[in-house]
Amino acid sequence: MEILIKNANLISMSSKRPQIEEGVDILIEDTKIKRIDKDIKEDTEKVIDATGKVVMPGLINTHSHVPMSIFRETVDGYITQDWLEHKIWPMEDRLTSEDIYDASMLSCIEMIKTGTTTINDMYFMTDDIIKAAIDSGVRMQTTRTLMDLTGDGDTRIQELEELIKEYTNKEETISFNIGIHGFYTTNAPYIEKCVQFAKKYNLPIHIHFCENAKEREDIKNQYEVESPVELIKRYFKGMHVILAHSVKLAKEEIRELEKENVYVSHCPVSNLKLGCGVAKVMDMQEEGITVSLGTDGQGSGSNLDLFETMKFTALLQKGMEENPKNLPAYEVLKMATIDGAKTLRLEEQIGSIEEEKKADLIMIDLNEVIQKPINNIFAEIVYNVKGTNVEMTMVNGKILMENRKLLWVKEDEICKKCEKIIERISK
Repeated sequence: MEILIKNANLISMSSKRPQIEEGVDILIEDTKIKRIDKDIKEDTEKVIDATGKVVMPGLINTHSHVPMSIFRETVDGYITQDWLEHKIWPMEDRLTSEDIYDASMLSCIEMIKTGTTTINDMYFMTDDIIKAAIDSGVRMQTTRTLMDLTGDGDTRIQELEELIKEYTNKEETISFNIGIHGFYTTNAPYIEKCVQFAKKYNLPIHIHFCENAKEREDIKNQYEVESPVELIKRYFKGMHVILAHSVKLAKEEIRELEKENVYVSHCPVSNLKLGCGVAKVMDMQEEGITVSLGTDGQGSGSNLDLFETMKFTALLQKGMEENPKNLPAYEVLKMATIDGAKTLRLEEQIGSIEEEKKADLIMIDLNEVIQKPINNIFAEIVYNVKGTNVEMTMVNGKILMENRKLLWVKEDEICKKCEKIIERISK
């Protein structure tokens, strides 16, 4: 199918194009962007009038737990480990395969409606999460969470291997990484098994890392190291590694991490809500580490609205460092788009609007009073736009939402199912 987007204000996030271009047409053929130009003359099956609207790449969420939509606002007053061990894990034990699908579908709906087109997931019952992603149309990188607390670590690796074989080269919107839950929830021999598995399939590693002070101390005590960074250097040398959170790191540790092939997923809302602190994003970027944005699961992150995450990211780095020059708005947009693609090792496909890349893009309406007048378009998007400003969402050349209306999923039905799930498992 050919789709022509006419007269857009284009923020392509491509280093090869101007930061903002007015009156641009975008021709999409099947799953890819075929041409970007002024006044394209082409007969297409569908034409979208983008006059007065902003078209930009879909946002990329690099750390989440997709089915945790049903645990929204359950964390208030808990520290991380207590919340997991005493509240969440007991409820998760009661979840069925159907529950996981419905909860994942709720998250996919939230993504589509708030402009996120790609998400990096770490959970269990992964097959049902993948099915929800495929049915809704969103792009997903995923894993089967790997840990070995109860001696079932090898089974988890086997489950992930079966998924990789089932979906790789079959569903182009689904990709994988090796999701190790954390150093503190496994052991050295198992970490080594996971690394060998990652090398076998040439996949990135995704791991929670130094999210809070207790985790940091647990790692140091369990592995008898002076710094958790020693484990990155010891086990992941030469690997593409996605570190989720990375809040409790000193400047000298960040300097050491820069020597490794690490990418950080910054989750400011979840980190604040759990009382973990604020990651040193400026230090990471100054050392050359690519930092992208994540929401974590909605249980701790509240929602999947990456526009909200962008605002928190910018404000925290300015305020904590007492420097208003930190993180200009365009740099924050990069974190939510092309830097997210680099983090997931997908930058050749997504993250910017360029010819021959996948057509993952969103259209934003800036006609709300809160956005008037527009003095700086990039700052407007980072500080004043919300997910509800997204008018159209497209993934892989397929329109998933148009004029704020979902085209392929039934929102009311999924919401009712999820309400029943939480009523059942919380008793």
